Amino acid sequence: MLKRRNLFQERYDSFLKELKNEILSGSLKPGEFILPENTLSEKYKISRVSVRKVLAQLVEEGLIEKIAGKGNRVKPPEEEIPRQTITLTWFSGSYETDIVRMIIDRYEKAHPYVRVELVILPAEQYVHHVTQMMEEGKGPDLLFVSDAHMRDFVYLDKLHLIEPYTPKTLDPLQDSYPILFDTFTPEDQLLAVPVHFSPVVICYNKEALERAGVSEQDVNTMGSWDDLLRIAKQCTEEAREDGVMEQYGFCFSSSTNRWPAFIMQNGGRFVSEGGRKGEFADPRNWETLQFCLDLMYKHHVSPIYSHGSSFLAETLFKKGRVAMIMSTYYFMNEFRGSDSHVLWDVAPLPGRTEQGTLLVCGALAINKHGDKTKVAESFVEFMIGSEAQSLLKRHGCTIPVRRTIAENDGLLDPVIHPANYNAFKAMIPFTQSLQGLGITAEQLYVLNTELHELWANMETPESACKRVNVLLEQAYVQSKAAAKPTGQQTSVNG
Repeated sequence: MLKRRNLFQERYDSFLKELKNEILSGSLKPGEFILPENTLSEKYKISRVSVRKVLAQLVEEGLIEKIAGKGNRVKPPEEEIPRQTITLTWFSGSYETDIVRMIIDRYEKAHPYVRVELVILPAEQYVHHVTQMMEEGKGPDLLFVSDAHMRDFVYLDKLHLIEPYTPKTLDPLQDSYPILFDTFTPEDQLLAVPVHFSPVVICYNKEALERAGVSEQDVNTMGSWDDLLRIAKQCTEEAREDGVMEQYGFCFSSSTNRWPAFIMQNGGRFVSEGGRKGEFADPRNWETLQFCLDLMYKHHVSPIYSHGSSFLAETLFKKGRVAMIMSTYYFMNEFRGSDSHVLWDVAPLPGRTEQGTLLVCGALAINKHGDKTKVAESFVEFMIGSEAQSLLKRHGCTIPVRRTIAENDGLLDPVIHPANYNAFKAMIPFTQSLQGLGITAEQLYVLNTELHELWANMETPESACKRVNVLLEQAYVQSKAAAKPTGQQTSVNG
């Protein structure tokens, strides 16, 4: 008898929750009639008495109204009716926070029963904070997830906290770029819906090039590393008498969101067979890393450093102290309305034996254990809709996921966007995420922590590659062990 009562209560609660969420999410709009009582009774396998009880509760809450002889209709919202609140987490320091707030405002106007609370969490250990909230039942309903965050979810064995969701209003093949969706499909299910993306590119200072006698055409048609080195040498100014450098020709970061692009361009590999076999000891990789070191220590066209901060390059670029940097569309937001007044543009990375560049992405994921999943889904669909995607494009450099918006030149603003913004279109066939390169989260941790001596010129590329190759294979074995490593997370976005 107890089991029967529980089954009834489950069906009753499911009907109440689903119908309420359809109203709150906007699936049922004000003025729209609800299905007849007998149809609802058959659909949810509950009695008509129970259906009437649920409808009466929604009438009492002010969500619907009973129209004599016609049925039940969704009621226009009234000021005194409290909105349903969903929470969305984002990371601190994001260039897109203000744009997200604009999107939330538009969403709330289109969904008068819903309020979206934006919760900003520290960028450092973002995934640790958000998974702790989810496990403690404190939300959020929605969370921003970059490709780096997705690797952290894998690394911490927390994928079970995310509800798989496939967008209803955007087809990856017809409306977007399929590679973006592959990035968030770690286990044959789409766990987060991409909202924007950014390939790694060259940003260049137009005035610095002009002073060095280098044309923009030269930069935009760089076809090899030799071309990059030649132009970097031309743009590197001689040291002063006291040894201080006024301007370098090029700067890149030792972040794993940057230098692996050089490996791709030289036909190198990190791992094969799903990460099982290390390929990092390949001589092409020695050659690649030697080129990177030579930029700093032999040719002196790039500043010497031994950390992975992306901000080093962007900061020097904003101050006009470097002519070219390896950056992303996401970090181009650092230059919009910049106080430095640097005149800049963007160009594809030059290849060596192959074309190729890295891809970084941002997406929205749904809390699997949240009680407002239907409303959360409606926000995801709004975020990938034309209105929200246009706001992303108009006010920032990061590329929207919806192809018609990403490639719409009418949304470009010369104050915000570089003249060659559309350079990304030619790069799409050659972009790849770190996940797409077959690197596991544990192996990425090895790459983040085991190359410091190399970047400090305290180890040869050959020695470093052979040593790290062994560690990559060990990391694969460890990743398959029962005990998962915890605590270490990668950088956030861009």
